[in-house]
Amino acid sequence: MDYQDILYKEESGVATITINRPDVYNAFRGITVEEMIQAFSRASWHSSCGVIVLTGAGDKAFCTGGDQSAHEGHYDGRGAIGLPLEELHSIIRDSPKPVLARVQGYAIGGGNVLALICDLTIASERAVFGQVGPKVGSVDPGWGTAYLTRVVGEKKAREIWYLCRRYPAQQALQMGLCNCVVPHEQLDAEVDRWCREILEKSPTALTIAKRSINADSEAIRGIGQLGVQAVSLYYQTEESKEGVNAFREKRPPEFRKFTKF
Repeated sequence: MDYQDILYKEESGVATITINRPDVYNAFRGITVEEMIQAFSRASWHSSCGVIVLTGAGDKAFCTGGDQSAHEGHYDGRGAIGLPLEELHSIIRDSPKPVLARVQGYAIGGGNVLALICDLTIASERAVFGQVGPKVGSVDPGWGTAYLTRVVGEKKAREIWYLCRRYPAQQALQMGLCNCVVPHEQLDAEVDRWCREILEKSPTALTIAKRSINADSEAIRGIGQLGVQAVSLYYQTEESKEGVNAFREKRPPEFRKFTKF
């Protein structure tokens, strides 16, 4: 199958899905998300595949979230917010195979959420994690907030979202955002090592373990679906649009002038 925005490869039991938009730091648009959904579905139910790796092209970025150049008050795809992100997040969670994020650079915004949702995250020492939503008039109301809180704790999750700071790989490791940090030139070897270890294990046992671990946080899916509907309304407000306009015009946003509280 031919893809426009991603690369797909299966080799020795490992399916690798690569966001192939390095010119925009692997930011996703509607077609990118649609293609990732198709690729995850393909890998998830292919009997010869035992583990899935998600990464980004080039050395600069894993993924930096939604492509603002494809956003004109709305993204360029389908779904409540113009991107079927709920479906993408769900298929990563629902895949019977372990999904490993290979993070070689920036994992920011929606990219940070993707790395978070993957079962395991292996990071280069050059990796940088963080959220930007409140800086640009956006927010992730489900996995990116509620599940992040389970992973890093409430205080740190509030810091990540309220301050929109960036966290280098070692800090991300300390707070639980990744499993392992290695020198950049050793990243591929480390990812391969983890994949080989996974492939040695019983696939049925791994699927049951993944389902069981997921069960504890499954209610977040419903929270996210409700939240996405709220965010779709928020994106129509002047306050949210100010974030996008300020980003494009490379100026500080003036959110407070739209606040009614």
